[in-house]
Order: sequence, then structure tokens, then C-alpha cells
Amino acid sequence: MSILTPTVTTCTTTSHDPALLSAPHWGDPVAELHGVTKVYYKPDGSVLVEALRGVDLTIPQGQYTAIMGASGSGKSTLMNVLGCLDRPTSGEYILQGQPVSELTDESLSHTRGRKIGFIFQAFNLISQLTVEENVETPLLYQGVGQGPRRKRAIEALELVGLGDRLGHRPNQLSGGQQQRAAIARALATEPVILMADEPTGNLDTATGEAILKLFDELHAKGMTIIMVTHDDEVAERCERVIRMRDGLIETDVIYRHRRMAPAD
Repeated sequence: MSILTPTVTTCTTTSHDPALLSAPHWGDPVAELHGVTKVYYKPDGSVLVEALRGVDLTIPQGQYTAIMGASGSGKSTLMNVLGCLDRPTSGEYILQGQPVSELTDESLSHTRGRKIGFIFQAFNLISQLTVEENVETPLLYQGVGQGPRRKRAIEALELVGLGDRLGHRPNQLSGGQQQRAAIARALATEPVILMADEPTGNLDTATGEAILKLFDELHAKGMTIIMVTHDDEVAERCERVIRMRDGLIETDVIYRHRRMAPAD
């Protein structure tokens, strides 16, 4: 199987309409939230914070979405729920047709590893391993054999422009190359959704721009991307911008002129 296989039809709408998000303008829904709340409690059982207060959201296949909001708005909690890093307190999360609430912790961990690719500000590469060994690591935990594991790692590294850095360790790479390696590691698992949390936050402007262009290319190939960012310039590259406030979606806008034509 290729790392990127989705076939995507892009949306032609110029304004947000919730009904459009479940229609086949991009593809079938890959993530659906229905009335999702997330409450954090103090040790005595009293409410500490209501991070999400009844969120309804549908992410279709192939969409490039930005999630924005001030500190405490709920955007990071929303990402954690979408990424199966945290369970909702109430409401329902359906990931590619599977209600997450029905999964055991072990099954949820397995699903997260196979269906969600994570990219963060910190590259989180293992310094003792080569770049391809870093990319192989999640596949090792999935039980992928050595030959197929190495093949997928090299394919992912070539896809992000690091085919000439095989055998190098993280300290032999620039910041931008390390982030590309982190992206390759996320792609090697062939995820349904690529989730990026401020992926250019630790990079200089020029390097950050190069990484964002890589996300553009991945999106054009059909990847579903959810980008958490505080930067309006980053969000301007996305087809859809969701702004969170006080645990709720404040605005949700689709931009027709930003849609990407599928790559050849």
C-alpha cells in the first residue's frame, strides 16, 4: 500500500454550511464529534475546568483544517480528543465509522497508532537512532516485519525530501530536516489523519515556510490534515479555519479559494 492513497474531490462552496461537511465534496467523514464535552476535575471531585462544552464537528477525508484559539479556548483539548489521546467526558467521537467509546484502552492505543499521525513543535527523535530507524519505530510497535518496515521508512523519507540523509542521526540534521523526519515518521504508519500541533513553532521563518509547503504537497496528494496553530499566516493556507472560544466552536469557515487540486 502506498503511504498516500486517498482519492479526494475538493469542495466548491464559498461559505460554511454544516450540511456540506458530511456531503461528498471531499470524501466520507473520517472524524465526527457529537455533543462532545471534556471536563477536568480536582482531586476532591469538584470541577476544575470545562475544556469542551458540547462540540459538534465533522472532518471529511482530504480536508486541510486549522484549529485556532487563545490559551484556554479548548483547541489543544479538541486536538487531544480527535487524536485519541484523551477520551470525551460525554458525547460521541466516531473515527472512520468506529465509535471510540466502544474501544478498550488497549484498542484505543492500537487505533491511535495506526490511524493518527502526530507532528509536534518538538521533533521527539531518538538521538541514538538513525533517521530511518526513527521512522521505523512506530512500525516496530505495530509488529511490521523488518523488510517492509525499512521499505516504508525509506519511502516516507524520500517523500519528505530526506532520501539523501539515510544513515544520519538527528544531531547531524538541521531543525527543518528533523521536522521532516518527524513528518516521515507520522506518514510511515499510513494514517487516516495527520495532526500537527504548531509544527513550525521551533523553526526560523524560511525553514517554517518550507515545512508548510510540504504540508501543502501532502494535502494535494489527498492527506487529511488538522493543524493546531495560533498563527494567522499558517491558518491562511488551510481550506477550513475553526476558532475555539471557552470550549465551544466560535466560528467555522470554509475558504473555496484555498482548496488544492489533487496531485498527479
